[in-house]
Amino acid sequence: MNTRTQNGFTPLDEGLYEAAFQLLDPQPIAPEAPAAPALVPSSPLPAHRPGPVEKTLRDALGFLDTHGWARHSLIHPEGARCSIGALRAAAGARTTTYRDAGNLLLDEACRQHGKKWQTIPHWNDSHTGAQVRSVWEAAIHRAHHLNI
Repeated sequence: MNTRTQNGFTPLDEGLYEAAFQLLDPQPIAPEAPAAPALVPSSPLPAHRPGPVEKTLRDALGFLDTHGWARHSLIHPEGARCSIGALRAAAGARTTTYRDAGNLLLDEACRQHGKKWQTIPHWNDSHTGAQVRSVWEAAIHRAHHLNI
């Protein structure tokens, strides 16, 4: 077998292509301009506007924080309320929003404390204030993320 190690090609002049392009376009190539800075909004993004269920839940928890939480009584003589009492105070009337907020609260209670709870008062009366607050906060968080 006969293998040639010499290919017979003329060595390439490295400046050949650059010289050819200079002949075609004698203008020097300008360096690229730096990219424009990203636009930053002149005003902050709009604040989150809670949906009616989230607002009702927040208002009810605020009511509990202000007036106190109670067990075994819709309204305690000193003004404290149970969870359903606070929900009613925040909603103002038994509307669709009141029902949806109550359903979300009860669903969260069942998530955290088992499926046996069928009413908010029964669940409320069977737990500590910290446990009840945890459910309220989780329900508010869910309403926020569901944008309701």
